[in-house]
Formats: sequence, structure tokens, C-alpha cells
Amino acid sequence: MGFFAGLNDEKYDRQYSDRELVRRMVSYFNTQTSRLAAATILIIIQSLIGASFPVVVSRMVDLLREEPTPQAIAGVGIALVIVGVGLWGLNWWRRALTVRAVGDVVLDMRARAFEAAAAHDLSFYDRFSSGRIVSRITSDTNDFGQLVVIITDVASQVVQAVILGVVLFRTEWRLALLLMIFLPFIFGVAAIFRTLARRVTKRGMKAMSDVNAAIKETISGISIAKNFRQEESIFKSFDESNQQSYHVNVQRGFVLSLVFPTLNALGGIFVGILVYVGGMNAAQGIVSIGAWYLFIMSLDQFFFPVLNLTSFWAQIQGGLSAAERVFALIDADPNVIQSEKQDVPKLKGEIRFEHMHFRYSDKEPILTDFNLIVQP
Repeated sequence: MGFFAGLNDEKYDRQYSDRELVRRMVSYFNTQTSRLAAATILIIIQSLIGASFPVVVSRMVDLLREEPTPQAIAGVGIALVIVGVGLWGLNWWRRALTVRAVGDVVLDMRARAFEAAAAHDLSFYDRFSSGRIVSRITSDTNDFGQLVVIITDVASQVVQAVILGVVLFRTEWRLALLLMIFLPFIFGVAAIFRTLARRVTKRGMKAMSDVNAAIKETISGISIAKNFRQEESIFKSFDESNQQSYHVNVQRGFVLSLVFPTLNALGGIFVGILVYVGGMNAAQGIVSIGAWYLFIMSLDQFFFPVLNLTSFWAQIQGGLSAAERVFALIDADPNVIQSEKQDVPKLKGEIRFEHMHFRYSDKEPILTDFNLIVQP
């Protein structure tokens, strides 16, 4: 077990499939359809403009071979400026809509999680740390919001790559086919890292939850600890949780740090192959220099969504794990179901103990045949 020995799941934790997680997350956005529709339209427009950037540059390269006029060069430069400004404006507008929609969804999810936590009986809090529950309501819902923002960013890049793929096939289908052959290797390696990254990220979140629980429970009971001079004891308890979190997150960082360099190295190999094959075709006159340059630039456009996913792999896996933890809290079954709604009768105010016995162990009786009446 090693460093993960103390990171057991809570009894109410559940393992959700990816399909179930996606279905639950999508259901929270039913009230945000107008914003999401507008963001989708902006993503398509932004992808069309972004895909045109390498095409314009490749045309510029072809013009340089034909000794273009100053007017033609100025026209291409103005087109590039328009593309850049348009991308910036559309991206700002889309992000503004997305952030507002995600903020409302996180607000709703946090309210549901708090409502579920408040509805549980006291026995639930006898068995489970209140600090860990607080961590799910605050930190985990925030991580879920970051996941949605990242996904919308990557979705824009994926749509842009698809549009650019159509342009590449229309330009030179042989080089485009070679480019498409590279993609399964990238996706395959990313899929291998996916399961491992999800596991270590979830363990890292559990370790951080233990630290939050130790801090919360220590601070709330600090007066009792000081009265009994237990400062050293509570620090030792906190230090154990903190050290465990450190070791777990070091291993998590090691695993996640392997993803991006591995895919980047594969991308470098594929760029080298494409440069060689495309250069030979350009030298033989099969394709133009501009078309060859378009394919070199497009390779980055195709790989960037995958590399972007891997660069945000920690946040993505953290967001999925966070959603799973929040849903587990919301779906936790209560131990006691309150069915009666009777009014509390008027209390007399008298407290009576009759023949009460109390002990911590058989050899340590505290109260023996205790009788007491407290008058109202």
C-alpha cells in the first residue's frame, strides 16, 4: 500500500462510469441552453477563422516565389491582422459566456451538495469527517467548474482541426493521408495515460481532503486542545496527513509530467517524417512549397488539441474525480429517514436519572447506581 495506505474511500463513495458522469454533468446545464448555444456558434466561427490562418500563410509563401507586388503583400498582412483580432474578440466573447454558465452551474451544484449534507442525521457525521465533507462542497465543486471551461477550450481546437483537415485533403490528399496515419498513435498513447492519471489524481484529492479535515477539526477544537496541553499531539496528527499528501502528490506529479513530454516526442518524430516526405514531393514538383509549408503548420494544429488536453491533464482528471466525489455526497443514502412531522409537546423541564451505571471499561466504573433529579 505504501503512501496510499490511509487513503481509503468513504463508505458512501461510488464509482461512476464515464457515461454516467457525463450524463449527470450535462443535466446541470439544462438551464444554460441559450448561453451554450451562443458559445457553440462562436466556437464554430472561431474555428473557421483559426483554420484560415495557416492557409493564408501558405498562400503568402507561394506568392513569394512569384515576386508579389507590394499591394499583394499588404493584402496578406491585413488579412493576418484581421484573423488575429477576430480570434481574440471571439475567444473573449465565448469565454465570457462559458464562465457565466459554469458559475451558475457550480452555484447550483454547491447548493445541492450542501442541502444533501444538511439533510443527513447526526450518525452520518459520527462516521464521516466533517472536514472532508466541507472539502467536497467547496474545493471539489470549484474543480468541476474548471473542468468545463477547459473542455470548451479544447472543443474549439478540435473543431478547428476538423475544418483544417478538410482543407488539407482538398490541397494534397497523399500528404493528408500520411498526417491522418499519425493521429491514432497520439490518441493511443493518450488513452494509456488516461486511466493511470485518473487514479493518481483521485488519490491526490483524497490526501488533500485529509489535510483539510485535519485543519478544520483542529481549529474548531483548539480551545479544548490548549486546555489539555495537546498542541504537540494535534500537530503530529496534522503532520502525518500533510506528509502523506506530499508523497501522494509527488507521485501524482511524476505520472502527469510524463504525458506531455511523451506526446511531444512523438509529435517531433512525425514532424520529421512529414518534413522529409513533403520536402521530397516539393523538390519533385508534386506539391508547391506553400502546400508543403501548410502541412507542416497543420501538424501542430492537429496535435495541439491532444497536447493541450495532456497539459491540462491534472485539471481534467481532477475535475472528473471532483464531480464523482460531489455526486457521491449528493447520492449518499441516509441512515435515518425522518417520516414523522409531529410537533414537540410542551416540556416540563425536569431531568431525572434513576439507577444509572456508567463505565469506560469493566475495571473503571465511573457512575454506580447514580440517582439525580433536576427540578425545572
